[in-house]
Amino acid sequence: MRWLKPNLRSSIYGLLGQHAPTPSESILENSTEDIREAMLALLGADGPKRFPPITRRIRYANDIQGLWYLRGDLMAALATLHGEAEARKRVQGITEMFQGLLPGSLNSRPSPLMG
Repeated sequence: MRWLKPNLRSSIYGLLGQHAPTPSESILENSTEDIREAMLALLGADGPKRFPPITRRIRYANDIQGLWYLRGDLMAALATLHGEAEARKRVQGITEMFQGLLPGSLNSRPSPLMG
């Protein structure tokens, strides 16, 4: 639950009208690997066989932004396996892991469709 601390910290900075500090290189690297592993785990053991291009792109994404943009591909694969509603729940868990790690322009915004 390491992602909870940056989320809380970001919220406090947001209330104060300040930007959250940029995460250190080691935090960013560790978080990137945690997110990568979580994304691959969602695809399951058969992920490389059933979704080789997506698995490969997740495995070899260069940075946190690359993984951020792969959430849509992951969503499509998970919808095939579990249906759209379940896929959306699972991807939301991944999305929360990105809190405090992305530039402000890449953070997700609440959607009226996510109700």
